[in-house]
Amino acid sequence: MENDIKELLKSQDQFLKTASKTSVENRISILKKLKACIKAYEQDIVDAIYKDFQKPEFEVLTTELFVVYKELNLFIKNLKKWSKPKSVSSAWLNFPSSDKIHYVPWGKVLVIAPWNYPFQLAITPAIGAIACGNTVVLKPSEHAPHTANILKKIFNEVFDEQQGKVITGAVDTAKILLEQKWNYVFFTGSVPVGRIVSEQIAKYMTPHTLELGGKNPCIVDSTAKIDIAARRICWGKFLNAGQTCIAPDYLMVDSKIRDEFQEKLISTLKEFYSENSYRDYTRLIHDAHFEKLTGFLKNLNIIYGGEYDAKTNFLAPTLVDSPNLSSPLMEEEIFGPILPIYSYSSFDELEEMITSFEKPLSLYVFSESKDFAEQVNETFEFGGGVINDTIVHFVNDKLPFGGVGDSGVGNYHGRASFDTFTRRKPIVYRKTWLDIPIKYPPYTRVDTFKSFLNLFR
Repeated sequence: MENDIKELLKSQDQFLKTASKTSVENRISILKKLKACIKAYEQDIVDAIYKDFQKPEFEVLTTELFVVYKELNLFIKNLKKWSKPKSVSSAWLNFPSSDKIHYVPWGKVLVIAPWNYPFQLAITPAIGAIACGNTVVLKPSEHAPHTANILKKIFNEVFDEQQGKVITGAVDTAKILLEQKWNYVFFTGSVPVGRIVSEQIAKYMTPHTLELGGKNPCIVDSTAKIDIAARRICWGKFLNAGQTCIAPDYLMVDSKIRDEFQEKLISTLKEFYSENSYRDYTRLIHDAHFEKLTGFLKNLNIIYGGEYDAKTNFLAPTLVDSPNLSSPLMEEEIFGPILPIYSYSSFDELEEMITSFEKPLSLYVFSESKDFAEQVNETFEFGGGVINDTIVHFVNDKLPFGGVGDSGVGNYHGRASFDTFTRRKPIVYRKTWLDIPIKYPPYTRVDTFKSFLNLFR
């Protein structure tokens, strides 16, 4: 396999030198072809993701296909405008000149995708990379094999192999890919694996984006509208059975409303998911993840839920009361349908709890007090957040999406994807009708330049 990958990368180098294939017009045409192909295979995509972990059709349409179509439409509409060189003011010392920033592709891009949103999180960064003139090798997750197969089918129909190719496989395949020299690497996954990716590509000093995760806090203060907060938290947390990098990882509820809010969460979950039917509820991705999460439940004070079925990797939405911070549940991102609930009585307690973890990918605060919400936003560092809802910042393509510190490096979505997958190449166009001699030896005009320098002192 390694030799095949090396030959593929050589062919991608040749592709990048073919101006007609990498022109903006050609890229827009390819994006339109990709959009038509995805539309033709919509039902196959829905079926594939259901086979992988029983994700409901509605969730596939909203969290996978809708996001992809939005990204495609945005690039198709704006790529010409975004790709035009941008004129900037010239430096006085270069007079006469005109200066521009050109947006050029990095070159060969590797995209490594996760399993939790196996179509959207694989193809969205690939769209940005190819739209910007790069070539792409996409490595989808081996834990969502049916989705990986449909991705491979789509790529084979839309792209020349040299422009875009899907390579399937497990950890060994990813290791071989990371050993190659890329011009850019885009990885979405867990924090521990993100560290490994960063170490692997450091030997080539490869620019990269890491979309990771973390323990995302969700704060509910005493002024929050309890009914709305409960619905929006339960939706954001238990969508995709909690297997979402931006899902609330734990709740911090003002002690004044703790009991009332807890009861509202329980009644909301009963409303969302009938105790006898979980048709509209995703299963856990594989046996190992199921065993890990159900193992977390031992020795915890379960408030609600906790039921599971090993035959289908089903774990019910589960609320737990104030687990010890040293418990396995709280040592890492939960990434499943278990929601710990803590109380706080002061902002100091809130700060002590949240800062005991690394900077999260997301933070949510429910409050009718603008001052309190602003205090939270100004106090804590996090990738992105929402006031009075959860996870919805992901769908606005005008907002860059990404983490900070342990939760990620770089960002993407919409124009931010264009900025990620292009390199800014500055060019100064000097004129020849005038050539000021002051910069040339012999340096006989030192006093003149000292006078000029006073303008900047």
